[in-house]
Amino acid sequence: MSKASMSRASTNETETGGTAEAAAADGAAPETGDASETRDASETRDARDARELGDAGAQLSTAPREETAIGGPTLGIVGWIRWFWRQLTSMRIALILLFLLSLGSIPGSLIPQAGVDELKVQDFKDRHQTLAPIYDTFQLFHVYSSVWFSAIYILLFVSLIGCIVPRTWQFVGQLRGRPPGAPKRLTRLPVYTTWRTTAEPEAAREAALAMLKKRRFRAHTVGDAVAAEKGYLREAGNLLFHIALIVMLVAFATGQLFKSEGGKLIVEGDGFSNTLTQYDDFKSGSLFDLDNLGPFSFTLDEFVGTYERSGPQLGTPRTFRADIRYTTDVGGKERKAAIEVNKPLSVNGSKVYLISHGYAPVVTVRDGRGQEVFKGAVPLLPIDNNVSSTGAIKVMDGYRDKNGKRDQLGFAAFFVPTYGGKGSGQMFSRFPALDFPVLNVGAYHGSLGVDSGLPQNVYQLNTDKMKAFKDAKGNVLKKTLLPGDKLTLPDGAGSITFEKDVKEWASFQISQQPGNSWALTGAIVAIAGLAGSLFIQRRRVWVRAVRGADGVTVVEMAGLGRSESAKLPEELADLAITLNSEAPTAPDPAEETVEGAEK
Repeated sequence: MSKASMSRASTNETETGGTAEAAAADGAAPETGDASETRDASETRDARDARELGDAGAQLSTAPREETAIGGPTLGIVGWIRWFWRQLTSMRIALILLFLLSLGSIPGSLIPQAGVDELKVQDFKDRHQTLAPIYDTFQLFHVYSSVWFSAIYILLFVSLIGCIVPRTWQFVGQLRGRPPGAPKRLTRLPVYTTWRTTAEPEAAREAALAMLKKRRFRAHTVGDAVAAEKGYLREAGNLLFHIALIVMLVAFATGQLFKSEGGKLIVEGDGFSNTLTQYDDFKSGSLFDLDNLGPFSFTLDEFVGTYERSGPQLGTPRTFRADIRYTTDVGGKERKAAIEVNKPLSVNGSKVYLISHGYAPVVTVRDGRGQEVFKGAVPLLPIDNNVSSTGAIKVMDGYRDKNGKRDQLGFAAFFVPTYGGKGSGQMFSRFPALDFPVLNVGAYHGSLGVDSGLPQNVYQLNTDKMKAFKDAKGNVLKKTLLPGDKLTLPDGAGSITFEKDVKEWASFQISQQPGNSWALTGAIVAIAGLAGSLFIQRRRVWVRAVRGADGVTVVEMAGLGRSESAKLPEELADLAITLNSEAPTAPDPAEETVEGAEK
């Protein structure tokens, strides 16, 4: 018997047999016959097919039976509660809730969130006077802690658990059981073939059982037929996918409740200790305990940044690396490490990320008597790709004017690492590296506002209560300084010197995310489970071998899957060819037409 002939036999039967999905889902065999049959006749035939298939077409899936409102319970409040529960725990509703959760996350990505950056939220409200109250009403500035997002999240959690638990027990029951016996009429199944053989029925069944077990089918003999099933990993993958979603939801909730995240800007030579007072900014989940901050500290020895020097990618960063020394305990041994972009340092449950860098020119400020009142590196914030930077130099304590009166100084600073405005008077940088550093400062004196008790940005100079030093033209006293240059303040008020040293600073993010590893594991398992549920087909195969009326053994083979697939006829044809080598085709008498085996 050739493989081609077996495939044709399977295809012909498929065309007359209808869909496998109908047989599997409804327990009814596909319709046959011509279009002239009446509805009553069709319903009678469906009922007869259902009785014939019985358990053979059932439980190919662990999906619970769906109910509609029309066909739902009508027995009062309890019945309707059960109906709503079944709707909530259906896969359809779970997918809808998952889709709504994805949609709900979009505003959290597009609209500034109060839990992330209060300044951006306030700036948004100032610029959008009409939209801001509407966004507040719908909690769009607090998306992930809003009532509506939490409701979707909790409903999805309940839906997944309520769906998975019964399906898991049902699937475990199927694994512990055996494939159901063959239906009475195998010709009703969507994939079918038959032949007469010279082998004895018992020998044919034993050969079929051995062949199916060798192909990793779960198989056993039931009466006059061998029943086999394969593809359980499809349901296992389906369950794993949804269990992984629960793991990811739990990990997400854990991460939000127990997380901590803070930022710190560190100049070369300075250090950081993981305590709350050391952070420039810090936020945490509602259940985070400050005692859980991992004990460690580190010092920034050097920041290394290199850039493309030629070609169309001129100025593109090539290396961003922070060389540090860190310890994991007080008085512990120092270790060296390098932190790069997307290559954080993991220490004591925390991860230290390198997120940005800039320059900190070193300046010296002297009072009217020539005494040094401030000397240090002042970090300035980049405003473009060539690291043109702006900021403020504030002298809050120790300064006295020429008369000995206490005062405060403030300098609006603008720095370019590679000056490109020579001859034009403009301040701009043409390259991000320190090739030609220049610092421009504007001088003020008065109250910096630091004693008011109100928080202020250390990189901005509030001149509301300050007076500008004036130049000869009556304008704000400004000067562009090269390394080593000095700006002398009028009336013996002192001076500021741009020292021949420019340090670099790096900004770090220190975070603890306890749910990250679980979320990653859940994502990997979800992908694996989804692949299994999509590409593995659950199917059943039956092989019946009985002696015909003429004393010759008749072998019938049929297959049934959850859905129609070209692979099932091909697989059955391959199985039939293999079995045919053990139970070869018997020659047919010329005068005899094979009608099939007697039941």
